Amino acid sequence: MGPITDPTNFMGPVINQAAYDKIAGYIEAARNSSDCEIIAGGKHSDRDGYYIRPTVVLTSDPYCKLMKEEIFGPVLTVYVYDDAEFDSTLDTISKTTPYGLTGAVFAEDRMATVHASTRLLHTAGNFYINDKCTGAVVGQQPFGGSRASGTNDKPGSPSLLQRFVSPRSIKENMIPISGYMYPSNQ
Repeated sequence: MGPITDPTNFMGPVINQAAYDKIAGYIEAARNSSDCEIIAGGKHSDRDGYYIRPTVVLTSDPYCKLMKEEIFGPVLTVYVYDDAEFDSTLDTISKTTPYGLTGAVFAEDRMATVHASTRLLHTAGNFYINDKCTGAVVGQQPFGGSRASGTNDKPGSPSLLQRFVSPRSIKENMIPISGYMYPSNQ
C-alpha cells in the first residue's frame, strides 16, 4: 500500500475522508460485534492519507451489517455454511440485502455454479463464476448493478435502452486463479 504515483504499490488510499470514515466504521462495527472476527487486516490510519488495510471479517451471522450493506472499500466479509445448507444460503443471499451490484460464486461442481447462477438471477448486475468480482470488461459488458444498486446501464451504453429488462453479465473463468497480481504491477 502506498501512493498511487508509485507503480510498485498494489493498492492506494481510499478516495477521501468521508469514504475512509465510513469504511473504518464497518471495520470497527465488526471489531465490536460478538458475531464477527477480524481474521486479516483491520488496521486503518488517516495520518498520511486515507489508508485502510485489506480486511477479512468472519461472521457467524449472515444478517450482520457487513453482509447487508455495500462497502466500497477493501473489506470482505465471509460467512461459512455447511454443504447441506447450500439452498438455504442461496435464499439468505437473495433476501439479505436490497443491493445487488456484483456477485461471485466459486465451486468445483459445475452443476452447483449453474444452480447458484439460476437461483441468484436477480441479485447482481455482474455475476462471476470462479473469477474475481472486479473483472468487468469496460465497454464490452454493462455495469451498474441490480436492485437498489442501479439499473445495469451506464450513459452511452447500448444497454441503456434495455433499462426495463435488466441485462445481466456472467463471466466464468475455467482456469484456476494462480495469483493475485495484476500484469501491470509485475
